[in-house]
Amino acid sequence: MGLYEKHILPRFLDTACGAKPITYQRKKVVPQAEGRVLEIGMGTGLNLPYYDKSKVDMIFGLEPAEEMRKRAEPKVAQYGIPVEFLDLPGEEIPLDDNSVDTVLLTYTLCTIPDGIKALKGMARVLKPGGKMIFCEHGKAPDANVAKWQNRINPVWKKIAGGCNVNRPIPEMLAEGGFKIEGMETMYLPSTPKFAGFNYWGQAVQG
Repeated sequence: MGLYEKHILPRFLDTACGAKPITYQRKKVVPQAEGRVLEIGMGTGLNLPYYDKSKVDMIFGLEPAEEMRKRAEPKVAQYGIPVEFLDLPGEEIPLDDNSVDTVLLTYTLCTIPDGIKALKGMARVLKPGGKMIFCEHGKAPDANVAKWQNRINPVWKKIAGGCNVNRPIPEMLAEGGFKIEGMETMYLPSTPKFAGFNYWGQAVQG
């Protein structure tokens, strides 16, 4: 791991993913989590302040980056929710079938190399009757914006830790084994359009 990936990238991602419009989105979706929660791409723990502790038994925090986990540990201690870190990528979820009540996916699907494989793993570990809560940025509906997303994506991906700005989130969820039960979309305010089209809602096993 180079200097950029170890020291600069975690701070860049923490700042970008903690921006005010994204934080507002987190506040809307994270409190819906309940029971045993699998959070995909826990990062530095930006979601921790917004969990409803009265509804959550524990969190499995899937996060392969050591630097991110280190930065999350103080927040885990501060907010007092039991967290078990899982040191593996999104495609390798080390949990039993039907073992979690909620899968939480916030601004993570964009960076997982094999997003469909990862989603199939999330569907596998989710209990019947459980729910996925998602909030992701992805492909814009406007042709001109989508064109620029495709142009920018190769460079953006290199500087932003593998983040793709043009992933078709609803289609990926369906291919990964989920059925969307409710979804909203919008361009986030004060955010560049190429990276600011958001999808959020709930899904169940398809």
